[in-house]
Amino acid sequence: MMDDSGLFIDAFKGFPGVYSSYVFRTLGCDGILKLMQGVGNRSARFECCIGFMRPGSKPHISKGVAKGRISEEKAGSGGFGYDPIFVPEGYSKTYAQIDVAEKNGISHRGRAIEAFLKELPRLLP
Repeated sequence: MMDDSGLFIDAFKGFPGVYSSYVFRTLGCDGILKLMQGVGNRSARFECCIGFMRPGSKPHISKGVAKGRISEEKAGSGGFGYDPIFVPEGYSKTYAQIDVAEKNGISHRGRAIEAFLKELPRLLP
């Protein structure tokens, strides 16, 4: 079993995408905000994929997506990674400002886990 997540910014054709971890380590949230200065389209999404494979079977992948936008500035002290600059669709707060239990219910990872758990009975003997 494995999982991976990434931040995909529409104005940058999906960057940082699969390079999200590296970009966060090198640029951080401040670097992304600097790149976004003057950019009108701030739409973005987080994607999470969970992979599962039993010996002798085909791999199964469950995906979760959370649409939103990149904020103008960092806000909040919760969460990790890009949470202080990602505002999920339908919210005016960043992930870092949202209660952990609520965030888990709307996040890309929470959605991927939910999708995986729905499929799990079919994947097990």
